[in-house]
Amino acid sequence: MRKLGIDYGDARVGIAITDPLNITVQGLETIQRNGSDKIVLKRIDEILEEYEVDTIVVGMPYNLKGEKTVRAEKTEEFIHKLKCKYNKIKIDTMDERLTTVSAHKTMNLLNVNKYKKRDIVDTISAVYILETYLNKNK
Repeated sequence: MRKLGIDYGDARVGIAITDPLNITVQGLETIQRNGSDKIVLKRIDEILEEYEVDTIVVGMPYNLKGEKTVRAEKTEEFIHKLKCKYNKIKIDTMDERLTTVSAHKTMNLLNVNKYKKRDIVDTISAVYILETYLNKNK
């Protein structure tokens, strides 16, 4: 069973997934929210139909002091929707502090075109969230 990683944002939601053995993590896509979680949940439905997933890991955006932010409260509301909709799947959170910073560093090292960065930063962040989760639970 695979694990699905989510970097939940205001405008975009990054999605990553493990291989069937939970050894590696691949970025899957970035979903444009367009102000609606319905769009995100519909796409997650499609992903869950395609892949056998037993755990969804959502990045929790604490500030650098480890305190909850307004963004964290919105993320908790989204997690509540996930728990209601997918009650047979484990829903977990992972501290996502600095994942976006790491994603930008990676893109800079790879010389990613600045116009493409916005489209993939959330997916790369989701990969980091899921990798951190896997490493923590080994």
